[in-house]
Amino acid sequence: MSQPFRKGTASFQSALCPGISIRCEEDRLVLKTEDAYLTLSSAVHGGGYGSAYRFINWKVPLSYDCADPARDFGLMLSAWGYSPHTTIGFLTAAKLSHASVLESEGEAFSLLCCTTAGTGNAARAGLTRETYPAYEPGTVNQFLFIDGNLTAAAMVNAVITATEAKAAALQDCGVLDKLHGRPATGTTTDAIVIASSQTDRHGRTHLYAGAATQLGDAIGRLVYDTVTEAVRTQGEA
Repeated sequence: MSQPFRKGTASFQSALCPGISIRCEEDRLVLKTEDAYLTLSSAVHGGGYGSAYRFINWKVPLSYDCADPARDFGLMLSAWGYSPHTTIGFLTAAKLSHASVLESEGEAFSLLCCTTAGTGNAARAGLTRETYPAYEPGTVNQFLFIDGNLTAAAMVNAVITATEAKAAALQDCGVLDKLHGRPATGTTTDAIVIASSQTDRHGRTHLYAGAATQLGDAIGRLVYDTVTEAVRTQGEA
């Protein structure tokens, strides 16, 4: 089991990625890096390309009014006293205590993956469904921290690899799109951040992050394993 917060532990310190820590609070996971990381994300707050050293997974109830999550997250940042310019924010209704965390290292990189999962709104991409602009709080959120140097193309490649691994994990867990009764590839509101330290200490820049590379292989394995664990334990105490 790779869920450090299941038995009441409040904090986690990375053993492989220098300066990365995770704190589990009642209403949020706070993931921090000592220095700002280059980021590519689909986050509600701070999405797109940017940089940050604080990453928040804010827990909201299933009854959450999803009309304007970006505004709501901005208000919460003010309440917490966090800078909106150096923080990336996600929303979830999943159990924060069931976050799955795994680490790995390889040639010219170390890697940490943290996943939370709620699959109540599981969906299969590629099939017709009713669409809507509002956010739903059931989701699979993935935080991937890479202590290494990546090109922009490699960061996009990492998103592809992580998404493929997530879809594989959901299908192997038997998660179905309830509307169509077919294997789900995600939920309707999944989010991800790829965060890279851009350090020069490894003496190498990663041009790719597909499954044929050491980096992509590690991303795929960690995403698959953390999604599997978070999904299979979501109903447990």
